Amino acid sequence: MLSSMLTNDGPSVLEYSQKSPVMLVFLRHFGCIFCKEALFDISKKRKSMEAKGVKIILVHMASEEVAEDYFKMFGLKGITHISDPACNFYNEFGLKKGNSSQLMGLKNWYRGFEVSVGKGIEVSIKQIGDTFQMPGVFVIKNGQVKEKYIHKTAADRPDYEKLVACCDTMQV
Repeated sequence: MLSSMLTNDGPSVLEYSQKSPVMLVFLRHFGCIFCKEALFDISKKRKSMEAKGVKIILVHMASEEVAEDYFKMFGLKGITHISDPACNFYNEFGLKKGNSSQLMGLKNWYRGFEVSVGKGIEVSIKQIGDTFQMPGVFVIKNGQVKEKYIHKTAADRPDYEKLVACCDTMQV
């Protein structure tokens, strides 16, 4: 399956993973405040992860043009990405649709307020993608998943640096 995951710049996830560790980030829809928080977090950590040889690839449900506009807003211009509007790759990686408590539970409301006020990320009713789709993060090296983070709620916040720490002991 990794060989069929072609990126916007050409190579597949498999090809990239044979050159260096890949952090494959499956995002929620672009209107989601937690998707925006993920983009904000990744933009802050991008340089340090890339300096360690980690290739970041974002998977989203929008067109390439819409995605690139969002990525620019968060300082991620030129980042490698994959458009998956039908959520086929989400499904292949076992990322499910969220239920009401995973998407709208008390934790989500609290964290949404915290993100909006604390980081100044605006809440949006715009929905670009499947609003029920849950996100996840996978670290892949040589075609093998080495680490993963499967969100239990939309508000969960992965520690990206901890996830890619498995790559410190691998030959990059």
